[in-house]
Amino acid sequence: MTSSMEQLYQQVILDHAKHPHGRGLGGAAEGARTGESHQVNPTCGDEVTLQVDVDDAGVVRGLRWEGQGCSISQASVSVLHDLVLDQPLPTVDGLAGSFRALMQSRGAGLDDDAEQEALGDAAAFTGVGKYSARVKCALLGWVALNDALIKTGSREDA
Repeated sequence: MTSSMEQLYQQVILDHAKHPHGRGLGGAAEGARTGESHQVNPTCGDEVTLQVDVDDAGVVRGLRWEGQGCSISQASVSVLHDLVLDQPLPTVDGLAGSFRALMQSRGAGLDDDAEQEALGDAAAFTGVGKYSARVKCALLGWVALNDALIKTGSREDA
């Protein structure tokens, strides 16, 4: 990855950390089932509480969160918000799988360009995979999302 691309990715992460999307817990979307999850990264103390609303058609209609921690964990939840809002659950599952694969790539990115492009701003976390201690930070919100979706009754506990 070129240094200019790394700088761009760093800027995306910093922008989401400074101006997080979806931050603030609150009421559920009308006519939707809500699940909530609180997750903590015991390694560093990062934490997030995430609420998700899923309608009867299996579409994410609302996502709100509060958290504290490093810029990576907080920016990752902000990006997650933008990616999954108004998406059907199969798309959400695909994005979550792609993001996990990105984190496991050790900074190499995904082999499938279309899959990486579908991640949008989440592709900015490519370099995080080089640092195993930071991968948990980036995945914290995604773990909370999965748990919250289970609590909506929209999926089974895996």
